[in-house]
Amino acid sequence: MVTSFVILILGFIALVWSADRFVYGAAALAKNVGVSTLIIGLTVVAMGSSAPEMMVSVSAALANKTDTAVGNVIGSNITNILLVLGVTALFRPLNVSSSTLKREIPLVLIISFVTWYIFSDNYFSLTEGIALLIGFVVFISGLIIVSLRSKNKNDPLVVEACDDVPNNVSTKKALFWLVIGIVLLPVSSYFLIGSAVDIAKYFGLSDLVIGLTIIAIGTSLPELAASIAGVLKNEDDLALGNIIGSNIFNILAVLPLAGIINPSMIDPSVASRDILIMIGATIALIVMSLNFRGSQRINRVEGGLLLVAFLSYQGYIFSQVG
Repeated sequence: MVTSFVILILGFIALVWSADRFVYGAAALAKNVGVSTLIIGLTVVAMGSSAPEMMVSVSAALANKTDTAVGNVIGSNITNILLVLGVTALFRPLNVSSSTLKREIPLVLIISFVTWYIFSDNYFSLTEGIALLIGFVVFISGLIIVSLRSKNKNDPLVVEACDDVPNNVSTKKALFWLVIGIVLLPVSSYFLIGSAVDIAKYFGLSDLVIGLTIIAIGTSLPELAASIAGVLKNEDDLALGNIIGSNIFNILAVLPLAGIINPSMIDPSVASRDILIMIGATIALIVMSLNFRGSQRINRVEGGLLLVAFLSYQGYIFSQVG
């Protein structure tokens, strides 16, 4: 069992690192072939933090562990809001000033309700997976079009995302890191899933629970690191945008892969418990960030409440085991 934990930790480290290298190489290569910085920033860079969830979900679905894949996405979204945002706000209160964020935050709630409807029959079908993926294409296309046509060229979120696009990277170096990422991402996710399954069996955890807890927390580490780094650099919109963007990508781009690869019955707890928690966390985020008092600020007290909610949720899940 110790070996499984060691492999799990090493798998997370390799997964996060290879995801970062993949995004770095892909963004640099796209820049070198003439893709605009805006498009790269809003797509490749923005999707980067969801790369671990994507690879883990694909590996889980291929291993006939669709509950783990679904749990990873739902659990990651819950973790992003309650844990990542909570800890980040404790570091420093977050100010919301981006018009892009104000459009995307309500969208997270809408697609969360769509997700609840999809899983209300406890089955994830190929058609539903494809529908979500189409929604992702529409979202990305709309985001790019709105950003290109926007009169506000200094939107904090857009500017900060574009600033993260690597410059002056040779094509040879970009290809090197892109290949490294492509090779290590599936390998690390394969060993991560394998060790997680061993741990789940040892402690009597279901595929869903292991996805909602250990794997979800592990794959949310990039969001945690990026958000804390953002607030330390006074880039509040990028810190919050990282969380919002990741949650949208998780539902529209990562979740569909499980249904497309391995359509199957889903644990009833997903619709009756976990998605409802995700919706509740999203509503709390909207109330805090689009503060009706006009401050549009997530303070430390609110961050502490989010963290307490996360710990309570995790405690409740484990109290149901066995």
